[in-house]
Amino acid sequence: MGKLIKNHWARLIVLTAGLYQVAAALEGFFWPKIFWDFLTTNLDRAVRPIPFLQILNLLFGLVALAWEWPLAPLACSAFHRSIEVRLVVYPLSSLAALLMYQSTNPGIYYLVGMAVYFWAYSEGEGWTFFFAGRLSHAMVVAKADYFEPDRQG
Repeated sequence: MGKLIKNHWARLIVLTAGLYQVAAALEGFFWPKIFWDFLTTNLDRAVRPIPFLQILNLLFGLVALAWEWPLAPLACSAFHRSIEVRLVVYPLSSLAALLMYQSTNPGIYYLVGMAVYFWAYSEGEGWTFFFAGRLSHAMVVAKADYFEPDRQG
């Protein structure tokens, strides 16, 4: 039976949260609502008349998607490989998501993803599994562009 690679599992959870957060932020522009409005109305100014929380959620969701997919400039960088930086940034994403009514589910997904990232970090797991396969594939593709393949026919 295979070994569970926890950072890949956390990556998929956070990708789901990021995509959901972007969709919730876009919905929040049309129907602005704070999740905690049944307790207080002091936070209503975060969503209307200026959609500050929706913009923040949109940015955090796009950053999560670019970071976890990864976007080409981020791939293989120290910033992308660092689980510690993720454990600092994703609580802020989760907080922003939990404040808005439409994005409470992504906030919970971020919390679960952070727990799995912490589990992977505490066991000393790194990004070697993921990048070993991708880099070797990238090297094979790059070599195919520059060298003739050996044809033994």
